[in-house]
Amino acid sequence: MNIQAPLPLEHMSRPLEGKVALVTGSTSGIGLGIARAFARAGAAVMLNGFGRPEEIAETQAKIVSEFGVKVRYSPADMSKAAAIADMIAMTLDAFGRLDVLVNNAGIQHVAPIDQFPIEK
Repeated sequence: MNIQAPLPLEHMSRPLEGKVALVTGSTSGIGLGIARAFARAGAAVMLNGFGRPEEIAETQAKIVSEFGVKVRYSPADMSKAAAIADMIAMTLDAFGRLDVLVNNAGIQHVAPIDQFPIEK
């Protein structure tokens, strides 16, 4: 059995080089994981979601540093059509294109079952 060490990042395949991905709900959790995977594959990324501005800026900088791609952020609220349109326009303005859209955003309501609101 011949086991080789993994290749350094600069030698990895980047099949999405030159593409742009927008991932809603990507400031944490699964959405952030998805955004990082696109960046690893070479795509520029538009992050979206809620969070503290300094933490989001740190996340952006980390993705840029690790993967060498452009990263922008939109705080658009996915429950507001105008904010979504503005986010798409911001993406097109920043990157000139949009190739991949991942609709990942969601809100989780946590409560004991006997206190869980019916509308949720």
